[in-house]
Amino acid sequence: MQNCHEIVGRLPIAPRSRRIPSQPLTHKGKASQALSVSATQQANFEAYIATAHALADKAGAVILPHFRSNLTVDHKGGADFDPVTAADREAETVIRQALADLYPDHGIVGEEFGNDRAEANYCWIIDPIDGTRAFILGQPLWGTLIGLTAAGAPLLGVMDQPFTRERFWSGETESYFRRDGKTSVLKVRNCPALSQAMLASSTPDMFTGANGDRYARLAEAARLRRFGGDCYNYCLLAMGQIDLVVETDLKPFDILPLIPIVERAGGVVSTWEGGDPREGGRILAAGDPGLHAAAIEMLTG
Repeated sequence: MQNCHEIVGRLPIAPRSRRIPSQPLTHKGKASQALSVSATQQANFEAYIATAHALADKAGAVILPHFRSNLTVDHKGGADFDPVTAADREAETVIRQALADLYPDHGIVGEEFGNDRAEANYCWIIDPIDGTRAFILGQPLWGTLIGLTAAGAPLLGVMDQPFTRERFWSGETESYFRRDGKTSVLKVRNCPALSQAMLASSTPDMFTGANGDRYARLAEAARLRRFGGDCYNYCLLAMGQIDLVVETDLKPFDILPLIPIVERAGGVVSTWEGGDPREGGRILAAGDPGLHAAAIEMLTG
C-alpha cells in the first residue's frame, strides 16, 4: 500500500468452470451471515463479470454519441433539478434488453426504469450515467455503474467511463483498473490520520442542517476537501488517490456497484453510523480502517 504523504464486445453465452464466491462481502468485508447462496451452487463469477464488461461496452457505445452534443435535458421533477437525457434512457434500455435475453430469471434495479423482480436471488443494479449533471456540462466526471447482488449481498461491480477509456471493476478477491488496454490492481493507501486525509464529496448541496454541521466538522479536520466526482470518487479511493468519500441521499443504485470495488481494493464502505450501506442514504467510504473509525466519530459525535 501507498502512504498518504480485456473483455469486450459480445455478451458471454456459455459459463466457464470457476464458481462465484459462496459468500460475497458485506459492508464490513466479512462474509454475509444472511446469504442464501449455497457453497455448492454451480454459478459462475467469470461469466457474470464478463457479462458486466460486455454490458458496459454496449452502454458506452450508446452514450458516447450524446456526450458533448446539443442534447435535450429533461427534469424528472421535484424541488431540485434532477436531469435525465436520452443517453441515460437508451443506455439502461440496451442493458435491460441484453439481460432479459441472457438471464431472464434475474432481477434488475435501475435508475431510469425502476425495479423488475428485485427480490430475485441474483439482481443486476444499473445506473446508466452516474453524474448526469457533469455529463450535461461536458465534464468527464461521470460513469456507467453495473453491479450484481447475490441474495442481496454485493457480488461484483463495474464503473465504466467510455470517454476517458477508463474502467474500474471488482474481481473475486481484488479490484482492477484498465485504460487503453493496460490493466492494474487497485489498492487503497494507508492514511490513519484525519489531518492528512484527502476528502471528496459530490456536491455541498448534500449537506444541510445537522448533516451540514457534522460534515463541516469533518472537513475542517481533513487536509483537503474537494467537491464533484460522483462515482469517480469511490474508484479513485480504491486507487489510492483519495482517502475519504462522504455523501448523503444516495440511492441503492448509486452505491451498490461501488461497494465491491472499494472493499476488494482494501477499503471500507458503510453508513455514517458504521452500518450496512446497501440501501444508500448517508454513505462513508475510507481507504484506511483507522481513518474510517475516526470519521464515524466525527460524523456521529
